[in-house]
Amino acid sequence: ESEGKRRRGLRRPHAMSVTGKRGVGVPVILMHDGEGTIVTVECKNGDMYRGFLDETEDNMNCILKDVTKTSADGKKSQIEHIFIRGSQVSFFVFPTMLKKAPMFNRVRMWRKHRGNPPKGEAVKGQAAAIIRKAQARQLQLKTGVLPPVR
Repeated sequence: ESEGKRRRGLRRPHAMSVTGKRGVGVPVILMHDGEGTIVTVECKNGDMYRGFLDETEDNMNCILKDVTKTSADGKKSQIEHIFIRGSQVSFFVFPTMLKKAPMFNRVRMWRKHRGNPPKGEAVKGQAAAIIRKAQARQLQLKTGVLPPVR
C-alpha cells in the first residue's frame, strides 16, 4: 500500500471545518460573502466575465448582472444577466475589501488556538458551536468516549 493511500484515510484531530455546519469550504463561503460586489470570473474555456455577483450556490454556480464578457480571443460584449455553471469556473477575482470578512477571523482564531480558545475570549454564535464540536471530537480521539449530547 502506498504512502499516499494510507495518508488519505487518516484524519488529523484539527481537520474540523471552521466554516460552518454545511461542510462547505473557505472558497464557497468567500463566494457567498462576495454577493453584491463586482467580481471577475474566468471560465475553463478562457472567457472572462466581470459584473455584479447577484447570487451564488454551494456548487459554485453563480448569477452575474450587468456583465462585460471578454471572450478568449479578446472580443468584448455586454450581457444583462448570465448564469455560470460552477464546474466551468477556473477562478474568481473578488474585491480586496473581502480580506476583512468575518469568516477569516474565525479561521485565524481557530489556527491561533488550535481549536481551543482561552475562556476569556468571547466566541459567539455559530463559531462557538463549531469550536465546541471540535473540542468534543478531540476528547473522543483522546479517550475513545463520546461526550454527552447537549
